[in-house]
Amino acid sequence: MAKKSRQQPDASEKSDWFSLAPDQWQTQLQAVTDRYDREYHQDAVELPPEVEAMPVFQDWATGRLQARIASPFWEIAKPKKGEHWLDIGCGLSFLVYPWRDWDAFFYGQELSPVVQEAVNQRGPQLNSKLFRGVERGPAHHLRYKENQFDGVVTTGFSCYYPLDYWEVAIAEVKRVLKPQGTFIFDVLIPDSPLAENWAILETYLGSEVLLEPLEAWQQLIKSAGGKITKTTAGELFSLRRVKF
Repeated sequence: MAKKSRQQPDASEKSDWFSLAPDQWQTQLQAVTDRYDREYHQDAVELPPEVEAMPVFQDWATGRLQARIASPFWEIAKPKKGEHWLDIGCGLSFLVYPWRDWDAFFYGQELSPVVQEAVNQRGPQLNSKLFRGVERGPAHHLRYKENQFDGVVTTGFSCYYPLDYWEVAIAEVKRVLKPQGTFIFDVLIPDSPLAENWAILETYLGSEVLLEPLEAWQQLIKSAGGKITKTTAGELFSLRRVKF
């Protein structure tokens, strides 16, 4: 099957994203973009035999891993009818999660141009009223207005960036959230039995994983003026519901 052509950001757009990012963030942002472009574009990946022998690789290669580690954010804060929610690092969210059943307006932001193009093509076909588009950009530079959203979701990628990056990203989340809005995010459980092998696999796939202590995330939220109102733990990630 023919591969789709890749959509690349123009120079001015990319410069805008990276203008607030130190060099070490730029490196990781590009690595994460490339890693997910390859996955969603279904590019072949060559890994060492010892990595391919790991059970976590077998689950990843057969598509079983995503269902095991995805965080069901709606179990601790389900979007309500008529609310406006932003999913940062959204991936295929609108295509695979029941936004239409919730009757909530969906906005996305995504680093991968492959994902952005695919969801922006398919989303309006599913529901042109609720789907409000996916913008291209990183978590520390949200392309939305102040006080725009009832809820913001970030799941599955906090572990790719250092805590000082998330200080800036969470400030952006606060900016776009309405007063009393809900922020949902997940963090890697560093002592999970799956964590070390998953981190090895992700590193070989192109994105280094940082195993930060859970206490450090709690302190980060507190320092940002947030209060964790509920937590749930999955096999690899722990969800947090936060109010500012």
